[in-house]
Amino acid sequence: MAIIKKKCWPEFYEKFVSGERTFELRLADFDLKNDDIIVMEEYNPETKEYTGRSTSFRCARVEHSAQNPLQFYKVEDVEKNGFWIIKLEKES
Repeated sequence: MAIIKKKCWPEFYEKFVSGERTFELRLADFDLKNDDIIVMEEYNPETKEYTGRSTSFRCARVEHSAQNPLQFYKVEDVEKNGFWIIKLEKES
């Protein structure tokens, strides 16, 4: 089981913490398996600083895809890495 830290913007961080959002889409430029832990670290893109809040989530289900969500990532990065579709469960 790996522990992976990832930046998360405030509006998405709140949705993960509240349980409103349980799926995440990330560029697959890192190794990831079922049961790994992702630590979402809240990051403010306006101030370019971390807020100090973080929450751990278990990757309940990880799937790899090479479809291209152009609004989020560069075509070259997706073609090279694909992306992860991750079902997250809040760690207790």
